[in-house]
Amino acid sequence: MIFVDACFRKKTPYTPIWMMRQAGRYLPEYMEVRNRAGDFLSLCKDPELAAQVTLQPVEILDVDAAILFSDILVIPMEMGMELHFQKGEGPLLERPIRSLDDVEALYDYPEERLGYVYETIGIVRERLPKEKALIGFSGAPWTLATYMVEGSGSKTYAAIKKMVYTEPEVLHALLIKLSEAIKAYLLKQIEAGVNAVQIFDSWASALEREAFFEFSWSYMVEIAQFLKERHPEIPVILFPKGIAGYLDGIYGQFDVFGVDWGTPMELAKRELGERYVLQGNMEPARLYDREATKKGVEEIIEVMGAREGHIFNLGHGMLPDLPVENAKYLVELVHDLTRR
Repeated sequence: MIFVDACFRKKTPYTPIWMMRQAGRYLPEYMEVRNRAGDFLSLCKDPELAAQVTLQPVEILDVDAAILFSDILVIPMEMGMELHFQKGEGPLLERPIRSLDDVEALYDYPEERLGYVYETIGIVRERLPKEKALIGFSGAPWTLATYMVEGSGSKTYAAIKKMVYTEPEVLHALLIKLSEAIKAYLLKQIEAGVNAVQIFDSWASALEREAFFEFSWSYMVEIAQFLKERHPEIPVILFPKGIAGYLDGIYGQFDVFGVDWGTPMELAKRELGERYVLQGNMEPARLYDREATKKGVEEIIEVMGAREGHIFNLGHGMLPDLPVENAKYLVELVHDLTRR
């Protein structure tokens, strides 16, 4: 598989590309399946429909990897928190975590309740062309904890940051519980057939440097090491968003570092390119315009070269109203410009 080879810095015929949120609202085919499912969570819990939308970007765009269609919040949901998705507001978790008692009341083994995810993986791997990789994923402990303490997305992160400085022991108890669940969950995804895993830390930038390494990065590295010890053949990708200023402190046993669009690729290459394969990092909004897309691709390839050590991706997820034709153009352009 070209994508897996690239994760291990092996020679590939071109730089592989996939996109975060590549299965989503910008695809009419996705909207059709989602409407059939009824709502977002029902789609996540229906293995046949979730498999269909996982496969769509490979069939439509010819990306080099599919990413499992699910949601990071299935873990808190299966730990016993009530989850709703409200139009225009995003995810809402009832009764946010406020104390050690709340942490201890959470169910310890959510991975046992996530059979629908493993079933989706089985269906996808059966139908996916052999040369295309399937990426499994989880949210990072810090990002999941943020949702669980805030009760929703947040602009200020006031509740969880208050916990960082006033009740760090409560937060660490929650992060430990989440880390154990994520280890088991990703292990089961690997056993079900994924070829790589990515851990998303969408809210990493909420933390100042010292707090980031204590409450976020240390747990991501622990999970990565756990997986690499058991499955060295499975690439592990870590994606902490918005931490350009902390790259000099990055450490750990993993394979690929996801670079967000706010981090200059030159900086990521200088700080991390010798130790990790880099993935990223075109600004998603460039896809609104073909010239902007072409310029963005050329700039990244100029930095990274058409050689080993790079996987092309956006610096965050696809936006809901991006033109499908422009996404196809991006994939073709990356393949053409990096063909060796």
